[in-house]
Amino acid sequence: MAPEIKYTKLFINNEWVDAKSGKTFETYTPHDGSTIAKVAEGDKADIDLAVAAAKAAFARNSEWRLMDASQRGRILTKFADLVSRDRAYLSQLETYNNGLVAGFSTMLMDMAISNIRYLASLADKIQGDTIPTDGDSFTYTLKQPVGVCGLILPWNGPIAIFVNKVCTALAAGCTAVVKPAEQTPLTALALAALLAEAGVPKGVVNVVNGYGETAGAALTHHPDVAKISFTGSVEVGKLIQQAAGANNLKRVTLELGGKSPLIIMDDADLNLAVPYAANSVFCHQGQVCVAASRLFVQAGIYDKFVEAAAKYAQGIKIGNPADPTTQHGPQVDDVMFKKVLAYIEKGKQEGAVLKAGGKRVGNSGYYIEPTVFANVKDDMTIAKEEIFGPVQSIFKFDTLEEAIERANNTSYGLAAGIFTSNLNNALQFSKHVEAGIIWVNTYLAMGPHAPFGGFKDSGLGRENGMKSIDAYLEVKTVTISLPKKF
Repeated sequence: MAPEIKYTKLFINNEWVDAKSGKTFETYTPHDGSTIAKVAEGDKADIDLAVAAAKAAFARNSEWRLMDASQRGRILTKFADLVSRDRAYLSQLETYNNGLVAGFSTMLMDMAISNIRYLASLADKIQGDTIPTDGDSFTYTLKQPVGVCGLILPWNGPIAIFVNKVCTALAAGCTAVVKPAEQTPLTALALAALLAEAGVPKGVVNVVNGYGETAGAALTHHPDVAKISFTGSVEVGKLIQQAAGANNLKRVTLELGGKSPLIIMDDADLNLAVPYAANSVFCHQGQVCVAASRLFVQAGIYDKFVEAAAKYAQGIKIGNPADPTTQHGPQVDDVMFKKVLAYIEKGKQEGAVLKAGGKRVGNSGYYIEPTVFANVKDDMTIAKEEIFGPVQSIFKFDTLEEAIERANNTSYGLAAGIFTSNLNNALQFSKHVEAGIIWVNTYLAMGPHAPFGGFKDSGLGRENGMKSIDAYLEVKTVTISLPKKF
């Protein structure tokens, strides 16, 4: 049964309002492509109102600015309690609008709740330093919130990334305007309602549904926005970085794409490596930025691994994401569905050997079989471009040195992994591979405590961890002259 759709308007200044233009757009379920609801379509006029509300909420003597840091933490803790209360509903809504399979959606809900509680605990841990400057003076630093933040969400993990960005900004004392992905606006609106229920003052968090070319562009260009945090594609990330310098100098955090390598050494435990390698790329139908989309297998076990990988992929249960037994659901929309199928055809045309999958499932919705390619070469399209779909590309290598060189031969640098029983292999790989996140004999293991972000074109800055909050703070140095006599 479909979950109730409670919120479809814009959320500005703690009020539900229609778009100034009166326009709406449809949002769909990827299970069968049917319309879920019509949602208010914000554009520049609505972004202007939302930014004005956030700016007023950030004013020097506002309720939010005068609030104790510990009270901000208590509000976020209450928000965590409310999300926990509505956990089942939010998880169902995410699955309905996004296609996350029910089991994975529930797991991400639990991670989101943990993340809120962790960030709540940081609100009153923001501290400056005392500095032993020369002469008769006393110098210290203050860390203060940067101001109004524009937070732009992707469609592949709306709840998790809403929580990450919004709660980090609030823990720092900032205010926010959130622009959800046009494909998946519903859970952001539901979370905004819970923030208001938790006691977040008017204007502190605003949500404007809309398209990137209109609402997103207005937010990234707005002169009263002090910071932009974006998760999405490299192409859009580059546009946002340019926009951030157009009318003022916005601080920018970008969490972008990846073409992450996973190395399987001859000495790896295949009972562990085969399922991890599969889940690392088929998780959420491949729609994960850290997906291990380049699988390098050492020559000594290559043929054995390929056969095991194909068998594993063929055993994955495909079906309605709302079914708790489903392991593999649909792509998010028709655009991504067609894009992934085109990559699969390109792989076949360029000589990769299709070992499993590769076809559409059924006649409705956006389902694609988990797909395994062997004999993939580094110059093939599927080897170089981020597919963002359930396509496992398996490469052969001889030495670890060769694998590291090939792993680094990309403009991306988000994540990487290695399966080996040799400690030196693990340490050498971890030292020399160019990526922000390294996994050894595991993959996709993460939590709120560990920094998350990439090298090279995979982004700027880090989210998660104690230092993630620094991206939402300015550092002010204060020096006081001390009298020589006292």
